[in-house]
Amino acid sequence: MTTRREFTKFVLAGSAGLLFAPELSGQPLSEFVLRGFGGLPTADGPWEVEMPKILARIRRPVFPKRDFLITRYGAVGNGKSDCTEAFRKAIGVCNRAGGGRVVVPAGSFLTGPIHLRSNVNLHVTSGATIKFSQNPADYLPLVFSRWEGMELMNYSPFIYALGHKNIAITGKGILDGQANNEAWWPWNGRPQYGWKTGAPNQRKARTTLVEMIERRVPVNQRVFGEGHYLRPQFIQPYRCQNVLIQGVTIKNSPMWEIHPVLCTNVTIENVVINTHGPNNDGCDPESCKDVLIKDCYFDTGDDCIAIKSGRNADGRRLNVPSENIVIQRCRMKDGHGGITVGSEISGGVRNLFAENCRLDSKNLDHALRVKNNAMRGGLLENLYFRNIEVGQVAHAAITIDFNYEEGQKGRFTPVVRNFVVNDLKSSKSKHALDVQGFKDAPIYNLHLADCSFSNVAEPDIIKNVRGLNFRNVRINGKLVESEARTARLGPSPVETPEIGIFG
Repeated sequence: MTTRREFTKFVLAGSAGLLFAPELSGQPLSEFVLRGFGGLPTADGPWEVEMPKILARIRRPVFPKRDFLITRYGAVGNGKSDCTEAFRKAIGVCNRAGGGRVVVPAGSFLTGPIHLRSNVNLHVTSGATIKFSQNPADYLPLVFSRWEGMELMNYSPFIYALGHKNIAITGKGILDGQANNEAWWPWNGRPQYGWKTGAPNQRKARTTLVEMIERRVPVNQRVFGEGHYLRPQFIQPYRCQNVLIQGVTIKNSPMWEIHPVLCTNVTIENVVINTHGPNNDGCDPESCKDVLIKDCYFDTGDDCIAIKSGRNADGRRLNVPSENIVIQRCRMKDGHGGITVGSEISGGVRNLFAENCRLDSKNLDHALRVKNNAMRGGLLENLYFRNIEVGQVAHAAITIDFNYEEGQKGRFTPVVRNFVVNDLKSSKSKHALDVQGFKDAPIYNLHLADCSFSNVAEPDIIKNVRGLNFRNVRINGKLVESEARTARLGPSPVETPEIGIFG
């Protein structure tokens, strides 16, 4: 449980600073946007120089060799007995002893929320399943959380930590949120997830929360929970340092699955996520620094990986970007986007590296995707991708979209610059690229090298891009040079017709 003192401490720690982005006024972008442009980045320089520095800083937490078996604290693995208190006791004893592993043996253990503490590794052994209660009342009292990029007091995430160091979830076991069309998912308000006409849903509360952040309502007055139907996340370490999530399988989440917020030094590896509920994003680092996501499998109902940094006024209030993120050897199947930036991205993102990933499903809409608009704003820069294999996607292999949701209905400038893709091979898609900036906020420096797009059904959509550069790029087997495209763009950012090679 989060005390009022803890809540106040962490609100104050994160509330300094506002980002006043340039407004969309019909004038060219200010020096704020253009600063630092000296031409295209080299194809391999950031990979050779910057990424190794990031990886050198990321270190897995180390725990004392002490085990605390939850069955010794009253847990019964029959899938029916409430083990919430046993988890609480075992974690408390482990923390006070200086740390170690809280071990979940083979069996099925039913519980409410699990709150990790410093120096505790929750180890879920092979053959063990932690099943989380379907009763919302079990996730009270409220805790300090972030919901779709907005801070509030809400139901506890299923596994939660606030302000702790050296925490982990490891093992080959299963974390089962037990969300389905009878529990949690109907709150989304869509019939396909079990909602029925006249039943409660999240829409009113979501609108209220959005209005609160625009009116700068203090976080301690954004009290939701019971009667508001905002679904909790599955795993949310908040303002934590040295986080490891390794080996486990996660399924049936109420909404976002792995959601580190304002964390530093995060490793997520060999995790399997298989869940197709509403807003079931796989992994959403938000306003985090030094993050490694590697060797993971995503089959989701929403974005597989989505980098975030806060929504609208709340993202600008906290003004903490996501930065220094490395994604390696991940596989993505179903989802809205494979490797995504946004849409809650008002705090910005910089220095994203993704390599050696495979994305393939007729139910995956986009492979590489950026979602932003004039309500979010935010500076998104230095996004690097290499050795990306795309089997098939429904829409486009590369999508950068400023028209997402509110589109131009806002006064904050979305900025994307230095989006660099090397060695991407796509086997089937509707478009190779769907890249749409604004006339007064173009996309800067989109660079593709050694990329091929096969079985592309329709032309590219390219609007308002300044600095579109191709080198050895083929669409349906035909070489497409950047000169032909940039000539159409003209000397200033203007909307261009759809262009491409297809059929």
